[in-house]
Amino acid sequence: MRVAEAAAVITGTGVRTAVADDTGSFEAALRKGRTGTVRCPGAAPGEPAVTAELADFDLAAALERRCLPGRLRRQALRTARRAPLGVQVAVATALEAWERAGLGEGGPPPDRVGLVVAGSNLTGGYAERLYPKLRSGRSHVPGRAALHLLDTDHVGVLSQVLGITGEGCTVGGASASGNVGIITGARLLALGAVDVCLVVGAVSELSELERQALFNLGVIADGGDGTGPGVCAPFDEDGTGTVPGQGCAALVLETEESARLRGAPVLAAVAGYGLALDGNSLADPDEDGEFRVMAAALRMAGLSPEEIDYVNAHGTGTVLGDRTEAAALRRLFGVGPGGPLINATKALTGHCLHAAGVVEAVATVVQMRSGFVHPNVHLRRPVEPALRFAGRGAEPADVSHALSNGFGFGGVGTSVLFAGRAR
Repeated sequence: MRVAEAAAVITGTGVRTAVADDTGSFEAALRKGRTGTVRCPGAAPGEPAVTAELADFDLAAALERRCLPGRLRRQALRTARRAPLGVQVAVATALEAWERAGLGEGGPPPDRVGLVVAGSNLTGGYAERLYPKLRSGRSHVPGRAALHLLDTDHVGVLSQVLGITGEGCTVGGASASGNVGIITGARLLALGAVDVCLVVGAVSELSELERQALFNLGVIADGGDGTGPGVCAPFDEDGTGTVPGQGCAALVLETEESARLRGAPVLAAVAGYGLALDGNSLADPDEDGEFRVMAAALRMAGLSPEEIDYVNAHGTGTVLGDRTEAAALRRLFGVGPGGPLINATKALTGHCLHAAGVVEAVATVVQMRSGFVHPNVHLRRPVEPALRFAGRGAEPADVSHALSNGFGFGGVGTSVLFAGRAR
């Protein structure tokens, strides 16, 4: 399968992370290698000490920045203003992608538009904040929390705001959820179930309990010696773990025919993908599984390893995870100057957990469109020196084909292959 027979094309992007609040500012942050990591104030020894959280968010202000019809802006405010933070951010991010894709009047019928929200167990922080209400009196717990505590609240609110009445669902795959969402959206298009599919990687609001469990598992970086913010350093020998990041991203996927009929500019294509299980319930990664999903994406796209110009790696900053992915990359691409450039966006945004795959898909498309690769800002001693890691400054690159990897607890492996379009 070549680009002309792509599984789906991308016509709109939206993103909000600790380093950017839309696609344009995200590109600038990627070029500069800007990081969103900060120290957690008051963190004691034995507690998570670093994070990359969203800045203060105001839904009304975020909507004002978009060139939206007044009716749509009012609908978004009316529907989402009392929703939890994650849902509000999803609405603002989805509307950016919707606007950039030129959807609205004259678009496909509502029942030909689908919606996939990537992420599960998204409401830990929201649930934690409700417990004081429960302790102060059971009648103080708002009944609407029964809706907000469900991941499908994202689907309900987004579908109401945008008038989407086609197929919709949430999908989960731990840290691979974002890629699972993209793959699910592409499959809905291939099946003919919808003509357009909005894929949203949702914010993960971790509770204190969840954050501490990840720290005790050895996933979260230890924060260093206390003199700096602590860093996420993917593929570095001295990496101590990942930095939990908050982020949301959205892609508008559609069929080639739909984009042509609408006259919508195509940013890139989803030309292939791999999704497979390792048969492993634990958190340890599997080199063979990671190799298999990358190879599957190449087979679906009809490409050889030599035709891949760039890899946006899963690269979390955990020693075992990075060594395993590096070994799988070396196995697929070999070593030497002719291999693909490799970087890891989590070094900048932190690990956006369930949204990571969609955030990194936007990062991949931005770099392909603008002809550069962002730096590996914290990479000093690569775990696999023979691989072609991007340097510590942005560099120009002609990227026609790229892989974006996502691997999740429970042995969920994914890789999505993007093909560029003429700029």
